[in-house]
Amino acid sequence: MRQIILDTETTGLEPSEGHRIIEIGCVELIDRRLSGNHFHQYINPQREIDDGALEVHGISGEFLQDKPLFADIIGDLLEFVKGSELIIHNAPFDLGFLDSELSLLDRQDRMLDHVRVLDTLELARDLHPGQRNSLDALCKRYEVDNSSRTLHGALLDAEILADVYLAMTGGQTDLGLSFQADEPTDHETGDLALDTRPSLRVLIANPQEISAHEARIRAIREKSGHSLWEL
Repeated sequence: MRQIILDTETTGLEPSEGHRIIEIGCVELIDRRLSGNHFHQYINPQREIDDGALEVHGISGEFLQDKPLFADIIGDLLEFVKGSELIIHNAPFDLGFLDSELSLLDRQDRMLDHVRVLDTLELARDLHPGQRNSLDALCKRYEVDNSSRTLHGALLDAEILADVYLAMTGGQTDLGLSFQADEPTDHETGDLALDTRPSLRVLIANPQEISAHEARIRAIREKSGHSLWEL
């Protein structure tokens, strides 16, 4: 299973107002493990950056002057993501900008013609209704270290989102560890096999608890005529 965590930075909030993408960051998951492959590109938007956006990501127009145009990188981007499942936090925002950029190139295709999409914001809202589900809030909830995130950055945010997604969906992040080839793993998930994990703690009932349990079984038997908890 190939999944791509994607994030973008932009000149502003609305592509309908002419705002453009200025950075794209992607990291690859293979069978729920970080592969080490990534796609990262700064882009010259050919327009000014809103002050509010600049405060968020800190990417200046001067820095982007010598960067390629979106038209120059779209082929490489689509080649990297094609056939995968894109994992995006607040997917309508990023997809809206990507589709807008495709439209500006007079292309008829859209991102959903090339990929499937999973929105981790919607996933988080299902898992944690009524709670804050920003990326920072999820990092705190799942104890994902985002201390290096003083400003937003597409590649950094994609890397952080990968850890959050794996934690939210019950998987294990690689954490930079390399498992030896002779360590047993589950052939479907790539996770360490159960017999390598610490044994579960077993709590033995004390005499008072056993007596209370037996009394409860007798009461059920007397009321219903039988008990499923007795052989």
